[in-house]
Amino acid sequence: MTGPKAKSSPTASRPPQKKRPRKKLSETSTGFDAWNFEPIAVMETDFKEKFGIPRQVGMAANAKGVIRFKKDFRYSSAVRDLDRFSHIWVVFVFHQTGGDHGKSYDWKPTIRPPRLGGAKKVGVLASRSPHRPNPIGLSALRLEKIEVAKNGDVSIHVEGVDILDGTPILDIKPYLPYADQIPDAKSGWAEKPIERNPVLYAPGMMERLEDFARTRMGLVELVEDLLSLDPRPAFQRRRKPAKAESSYGLKYGFAVKDLDIQWTIEADGFRITAVDDLETAKALGRIPAKGKKVE
Repeated sequence: MTGPKAKSSPTASRPPQKKRPRKKLSETSTGFDAWNFEPIAVMETDFKEKFGIPRQVGMAANAKGVIRFKKDFRYSSAVRDLDRFSHIWVVFVFHQTGGDHGKSYDWKPTIRPPRLGGAKKVGVLASRSPHRPNPIGLSALRLEKIEVAKNGDVSIHVEGVDILDGTPILDIKPYLPYADQIPDAKSGWAEKPIERNPVLYAPGMMERLEDFARTRMGLVELVEDLLSLDPRPAFQRRRKPAKAESSYGLKYGFAVKDLDIQWTIEADGFRITAVDDLETAKALGRIPAKGKKVE
C-alpha cells in the first residue's frame, strides 16, 4: 500500500535563474533619455477648433467637458475616491501644436503672449504657450461627477475647460488646496487683470440664442464669456484693437458647441448679429471658428 503522493513544487522543474544586478539610474541613463507616454483618456469639449478657446482655465466657468478613459478595467479602480475632491489637475498634450504624434518639431525659444497684445516677446518657458519644447499642458478643472458604466467604462465630467476637443490626456491628479495654493505668488508680466468687453445683441439675437439654449445647458453664459474675452488671435487684436475707431464695424465669427456665432465690433462692445447651426452657416457661405473677418 502506497501513501499519498507528495505535491510537487511549482518551481521544481524550472531551472534556477540568476538574479540580475539592479543598475543605478546613473549607470543606465544620462537623465536626458527620451520617454514615451500613452494617453490614458481623451477629452471631449465644445471647442472643435482652437479659435475661441479660453486662453486660461476657469475663465469660462460654463465651458464643460468629459474625460473618457481608454478601455481598461483598471481605470474603474484607479479613480476610486477621486470624487471626494472638488478639483483635479489634468495633464494633457497640445496635439495640434507642431510635431506629428509625439515626433519632435522645431520649437522657438521666444513667443508673443496674447496678454501683451502680441507686441512683446518673452521666453517660452516664461509663458503658457502651447508651442513648447514638449507640447504638454496642465489645467486645474472643477470636478462635476465621475461615471463608471456596468462594462467598466469610466468618464469624468469637468467644468471651466480650456481644452480642445479630442485632446489626449496623460494623467490626472487631485487638486490639494493646502499644497497647491500660493497666496503670495507673483504673476510676472501677466499681473494686469484680464479685460472683458461688453456683449450686446442685435434685435432678436438674444431670443434666438435662448432658443438654442433650451437643448444646450449653459449656452448663453458660455457664449457671453467667450465673446467678452475677445476670442480673436493676438495678431488681430494688435492690428485692430477693439477700442480703436478704425475697428468699428469689423465682422467676425466663431464656433462653439454645434453653433456659429457672428459678431461685430462696435464702440460700446461686441454685438452678436447672427446665431445659426453649423450646417446652416456653411450653406450661407460662412467660415466658422477661424477668426476671419466676414466680408
